[in-house]
Amino acid sequence: ALSPSLRAAAMAADSPPPPPLGPVPLPVFSDEGFSDKFLRKTRENPLVPLGCLCTLGVLTYGLISFKRGNTRHSQLMMRARILAQGFTFAALLGGMVFTAMKSKK
Repeated sequence: ALSPSLRAAAMAADSPPPPPLGPVPLPVFSDEGFSDKFLRKTRENPLVPLGCLCTLGVLTYGLISFKRGNTRHSQLMMRARILAQGFTFAALLGGMVFTAMKSKK
């Protein structure tokens, strides 16, 4: 049998160090402007801005077709706009899932 002092020393060797007594400093975040944040988010998930641009382009072309009186082409562009919006939404959700999985690691 080990003496109480040796047993305490053996248990202390296996345990992690005690937590610090002082307050833990918080991380410092730099001020990020709109353009910096936009560029960072675009690099993280480039499909979302691409989908937004496609949606805007199809919508604009559809409205121009509607104004010119080409209703068949206008309807086709409005259906294409729905597809482009769906692609953008799927890219947004995919990016969120990817970011969540990356942060868990």
